Amino acid sequence: MGGTIAMAQSEDTAEGVVPALGGEQLVAAVSGLRDTGVELVVHDFRQLPGASLQVRDVLDLAVAIDDAVADGAAGVVVTQGTDTIEETAFLLDLVHRADAPVVVTGAMRNPTMAGADGPANLLAAVRVAASPLARGLGCLVVMSDEIHAARFVRKAHSMSTKAFASPDFGPIGQLVEGTPCLLVRPHRGPGVHHVPVGTPPRVALLTVALGDDGELLRSIDQRFAGLVVAAFGVGHVPAALAPILGDLAARIPVVLASRTGAGPVLRSTYGFAGSERDLLDRGLISAGFLDPFKARLLLQLLLMVAATPDEIARTFDAAGRHCGESSADAQVDRSVDAQPASPLRGIE
Repeated sequence: MGGTIAMAQSEDTAEGVVPALGGEQLVAAVSGLRDTGVELVVHDFRQLPGASLQVRDVLDLAVAIDDAVADGAAGVVVTQGTDTIEETAFLLDLVHRADAPVVVTGAMRNPTMAGADGPANLLAAVRVAASPLARGLGCLVVMSDEIHAARFVRKAHSMSTKAFASPDFGPIGQLVEGTPCLLVRPHRGPGVHHVPVGTPPRVALLTVALGDDGELLRSIDQRFAGLVVAAFGVGHVPAALAPILGDLAARIPVVLASRTGAGPVLRSTYGFAGSERDLLDRGLISAGFLDPFKARLLLQLLLMVAATPDEIARTFDAAGRHCGESSADAQVDRSVDAQPASPLRGIE
């Protein structure tokens, strides 16, 4: 898909590196890759910086992945820019339902730099994608010999080669002497059975900041089909925003997430105006443990399949997995090996 892992110096050296290398060139640069015994079939799908990828690019990639699996691929490795890995991996996880694993990787140092990490990450990703241990886990992110579940992973540093972390849960595994080892085996989150077609609807993401007066919210439903609010702490906003958000929630789905980067939105601890309890009573939907970026993609996907408000709420409840119990939680099988309940048409 392009990204730093596939970048080379532009003809004008003053302009820096740009996506230029194809898949075969990436594979050829990895020492030991051919010795893994894995038969590789290479596809060049896009050649873009991670920041320039679109939701439709990822959905089209998901179709190509399904086709490859149907043709007999035991697993799939996607290389792309790290800027959006946490989002593309989660979106792929929502639409990829086959047992064959999808492993996303990239690089923090481009191939022109000393100590470029792309080859090692690609080798590790191939080993994970080919491992029977990875089957049934959906989409994974492999960077720096760590294995992360797409639902939990985030880019946590702008430059470090160890930039990816899963703040709430940690990596689900790692590679030891080149062998994938799973520490935990998480159950799959909710997703759709078929990749949606058409243009993704516009879903706004608003980060609340100190002194926010809500001006950006006042006409948002005229421009967007849904909204994700990245709120303070456990789900708080300035009191003046609460009635505005309540009015919006009566017209479009509004999801409440935390801007902190770790921890869930609460449900019933605080009771002041603008608290999580106040906002949920006004009709906002809790994102639970989902961060705002993943919540936006899930809401966008649900709108694409014409989910009802009740279906959207129940799916977020299953995806966010708050540890507290509620009427919606009671419909979700919480056993370790079970699949989540199927609250939506065409969604499991």
